[in-house]
Amino acid sequence: MSTGPQQVDGLQPVASLQEFFRDSVDSAMAANRVVLDEQASHYVVCLLTLFARSEDFYEVGEDGLQLRPLALMLADAADAPTDEARCFALQRVGDVALFIAGFFEDFLQRAPVDIGYYVRMGGSAYCTLSGSIRGTLRGRVMGEVFAELGAKFTPMVDVLNEVRDSARGTRAEDALRWYEAWVRTGSPRAARLLREQGIHPLDSARTGYEH
Repeated sequence: MSTGPQQVDGLQPVASLQEFFRDSVDSAMAANRVVLDEQASHYVVCLLTLFARSEDFYEVGEDGLQLRPLALMLADAADAPTDEARCFALQRVGDVALFIAGFFEDFLQRAPVDIGYYVRMGGSAYCTLSGSIRGTLRGRVMGEVFAELGAKFTPMVDVLNEVRDSARGTRAEDALRWYEAWVRTGSPRAARLLREQGIHPLDSARTGYEH
């Protein structure tokens, strides 16, 4: 009789997905020296747990499950018939942008828009959402959470990158990915990992890219 979770085909089962993400996010924040209010970190853990189910991450379209571009989601917010619908659309933009930038950086290297686009869109959506709900009952509970996530969007992308890499392990091509992330977003984590590999990125590289 089994006395506990058994490792099968290199995968280690976990008793609670939310607790797994809680431990992973806490460790990643400590490794990257990111400080987040308890409510904000809990929100991120719940978001990861929710989006682990594809039916909650993707939307149902004519061709089945699909993910609409952030620009269209933002258009939904602008055209929303009610304040509640507008806030929901803004939250969706921030949530999806954070999840994609944190876990699908490899995919973004082949996408029409890079990780910097997701950082800008997601951070801006959370900040706008925070301002939109101030003075409401929900704003008293969640206003500061969204404000903090908007202000610390890049550090939180670093945290989720750490969660992903810790589960996957480091690969030889990661140095190039870290360099590209540093150029596009100024990621402190990417700069730290590059230095650990003996690579010291120059500020002029970012300046040249931005202009």
